[in-house]
Amino acid sequence: MKNLLIILVMLSGLRLNAQFPFTKTVSFGKFENASAFSITDNGYVYVADSYSNEIFKFDTLGTLFKFIGGYGWEDAQFDEPADIYANTLNVYVADKNNNRIQIFDKDLNFLSGFKNQPNEESDLGFAYPVSCVVSGQGDLFILDSDNSRILKYDLNGNFLQEIGGIDAGDFSVTQPEKLAISADGKIYVLDDGLILVYDYYGNGLFKIKIGFDATNIGMSGNSLSVNNESQITVFNLRENSSLHISKEQLGLSDNANIVEAVPRNNKIYVLTETEIIVYTSYENQAGK
Repeated sequence: MKNLLIILVMLSGLRLNAQFPFTKTVSFGKFENASAFSITDNGYVYVADSYSNEIFKFDTLGTLFKFIGGYGWEDAQFDEPADIYANTLNVYVADKNNNRIQIFDKDLNFLSGFKNQPNEESDLGFAYPVSCVVSGQGDLFILDSDNSRILKYDLNGNFLQEIGGIDAGDFSVTQPEKLAISADGKIYVLDDGLILVYDYYGNGLFKIKIGFDATNIGMSGNSLSVNNESQITVFNLRENSSLHISKEQLGLSDNANIVEAVPRNNKIYVLTETEIIVYTSYENQAGK
């Protein structure tokens, strides 16, 4: 309870920074309606475009290596890719309206599709997945929007457990939007204006009251990013500190909406509906 109170106080006491300590350095990509992106530890950026139904691979300087997709239900085709998660080996795409997760290698070559629909013997299927993440142990977590729950599977696709279902009491999810996982295995779920936090085994730990109507969350190292179309808040979970960033500080136009934000190596990568913009800290620039 003490940890919960500390987090709630920290979030409710946010103020705009007097000086935004970052400056725009580069922008890249040309998307129709980007829905999500993921940055790997070895410096590659993967983007899902829900309108063109395509997946793109860049490096962090903006070089485009490959893109795949198009509308459809065959392998490497999509019907509204809602989320993307990448590590150094594989790329996982929540192919929402095809009711599946598609898995690719790091070069976007198709590996497999994971689709688990309900049947007479089981109620463990998922439909309209809106988010997915993979843990350091290789377990796959899928945010099942149709049944308002998280499903956990092992490396071989075997079902392990349900998290946040109707039996979870105060930690039942109701309107799940996005899933994130920390380095120490905590599961963060954006759900109806709150972030619900579970341990690796699905036990509810605490809830985070955000303080504004968030539309997305993300995790990078010890940093939890929360945003809507016009603002971003980045929390350093280790230092218990935060940075609040407005759309005006980013220099975005009125018609440019923030989709997602990822802090990484003294930089902040901001995905809008049409491009990725990279902001570098003054301190990092001075050290060049």
